[in-house]
Amino acid sequence: MFIQRCLLLMILLASIVLFSAGCSDGGPAEETALPEDEELQAEDDIDEENQVFGDVSDTAAALSGELDIENIGTFAFNPEKVETVRDDIFNDGYFSIFDVLVHLEQSGQIEMDYYFDQEMNTYVIDSLGGQENWWYDAYYDGGWRERSVFRMDLYPYKDEMTLRFVRASEEYLESVYETYRDEVRRLNENEGKIIVPEVIIEGKNETLTFKNVEIKAQNLRDEMFQPGVVTAIDTILSLADARYISYDLQWYESLGTAGVVKSYWIERINDDVSEGRCGFVYEAGDEAFHFFRGNHNHIPSDVRVITSPQYVKYFWICI
Repeated sequence: MFIQRCLLLMILLASIVLFSAGCSDGGPAEETALPEDEELQAEDDIDEENQVFGDVSDTAAALSGELDIENIGTFAFNPEKVETVRDDIFNDGYFSIFDVLVHLEQSGQIEMDYYFDQEMNTYVIDSLGGQENWWYDAYYDGGWRERSVFRMDLYPYKDEMTLRFVRASEEYLESVYETYRDEVRRLNENEGKIIVPEVIIEGKNETLTFKNVEIKAQNLRDEMFQPGVVTAIDTILSLADARYISYDLQWYESLGTAGVVKSYWIERINDDVSEGRCGFVYEAGDEAFHFFRGNHNHIPSDVRVITSPQYVKYFWICI
């Protein structure tokens, strides 16, 4: 349990300078790359059993929440009364941070115009309080402010999270939106299949690179999401299905200052097992927003819905 606690605290302390080689004692990592035109084939030496520790609990938000809108006001809401506009993604009782805004607009507490953009596969705020160019500042219990370029209507709401909407520059929003358009174009080119151009696993002892990997829904969080919704953690599960890797998952209810966790974390990939102050974290998205530019944030990978990212990366860090 000490190992698992250290890993989660490590993940929650991402503002500390991170490095991936600090825990390695096995010399330079070896890289295994698949040619872009080669399909994944089963590996005879991947014979470890994939294990999932812990069970999904009651994860629906139930506590009174609060949303702050820059220069407009702070609004309380009852999460049990919030409904999602993305019923193609969320099951009843679950919703995104954008859905909270919609709830406030529908109840007459704020003025907001919004629309669904098919080319980006997301809702866009046209105006809020008579102003344009809105983005969000959100983080879960025990976290802190961080950059994120994740679609706001896919960002799951949790109890005890901090949620604020702020003005952003038009240029910044357009740079984010262009990555969304790229994802939808990629999805359409692949006839609706999520095929990630590059998946990278940088472990303690090995680096694995996979090209053009099809990610299939594993329905790990079927209490929250509709059947067939693909999340970032499905990258690991899909590679394991192809017998290229094996893994362990661990469910966390809460830990330390993070009272509301309620997610699965990657505890092991192949022979690399989280230990002490070392373990796996991840990022996903477009190269333009790699790492702390917006792709690496603290949305757990089992609840981070992916559309068709340019890359997914799980990497080993020590603090």
